[in-house]
Amino acid sequence: MNIYHSFSLEDLEKQNLQLFSAISGSRAYGLATENSDTDIKGVFFLPYFDFLVSNPLKQVNDDKNNIVFYELGRFIELLLSNNPNILELLATPNDCILYKSPLFDKIDSKLFLSKQVKNTFANYAFSQIKKARGLNKKINRPIIQEEKTPMDFCYILTNNQSKPLSLWLLEKNLNHCDIALNKVSHCRSIYYVYLDNGEYGHLPLFSNSSPHIIEPHNNKPIAFLSFNTDAYSYYCKEYASYKQWEKERNPQRWKTTQEHSKNYDGKNMMHTFRLLETALDIAQYGEVIVRRKNRDELLDIKHGEFEYEDLLKKAENLMEKIEMAFQKSSLPEYPNYQKIMQLLANLRQEIYA
Repeated sequence: MNIYHSFSLEDLEKQNLQLFSAISGSRAYGLATENSDTDIKGVFFLPYFDFLVSNPLKQVNDDKNNIVFYELGRFIELLLSNNPNILELLATPNDCILYKSPLFDKIDSKLFLSKQVKNTFANYAFSQIKKARGLNKKINRPIIQEEKTPMDFCYILTNNQSKPLSLWLLEKNLNHCDIALNKVSHCRSIYYVYLDNGEYGHLPLFSNSSPHIIEPHNNKPIAFLSFNTDAYSYYCKEYASYKQWEKERNPQRWKTTQEHSKNYDGKNMMHTFRLLETALDIAQYGEVIVRRKNRDELLDIKHGEFEYEDLLKKAENLMEKIEMAFQKSSLPEYPNYQKIMQLLANLRQEIYA
């Protein structure tokens, strides 16, 4: 019998299971524009029976992840790891808080802040810079939309020269099914080329990216073929990566990127700087400052008002300041695990009392 109860967002509200809910994202950062979504994040607890008899549900969300609620234990776990989104949620500005249980006030962000922030905030921000570099590469060197085949990476070696297989076939007035291949011993990706007058079945030259190999019938090869397998393998990875990026990119953000023509994802770059600045705040002041004071500057980044290379240099300078600030910081290396687990136990006792 399945005793696991799947909860919906409506269940959390109807059964009074919420501990906290707030508007998050750009609206909390003070960076919202007319096109910004309204994201809501929160924390909930399970009914006592479900908590005891089932694998605790970790989160509940809508289809687009615009609304996400974390189970209390999962929320504490993410705080322990100094997850940026979760630490920011704990420091939500008052005007964005929709509901807060008195119990939630016992979760103090200072209990969780540690030098891990340098990795979770700053290093994550640099991973976004790498994404921006990747986008720059995709924009400036886009993959040819027509997918290439293994034959595009084949060359014929004959008469002391090499030429693309397609050109050689054209010169010989041949189709790729008019030739057959046999591997040359001890030579990687080199093949004998035989004329196929029907005795080899007029098979396609390749099947599933591998050459069709035949046993020659005392015929003499008419040429040698080289298949550049390394180049083909690299191309396949790049092509797959490009198509995946093309499929997953946000249409509105891509349109904005094309309009400002600075070859970077403005929204990603804006949040890169927001995270770097927040990491510096934590190192210097020991607190998470969610509402950013430099709204205009950050929105200028989003709208492509800066050159790509200038932004990268600016980010590197910020990272140097962050390194120095964390060296001087009095923050612990890691949060106090035992103390936090005791807090979680106390919260659960109060909830289920």
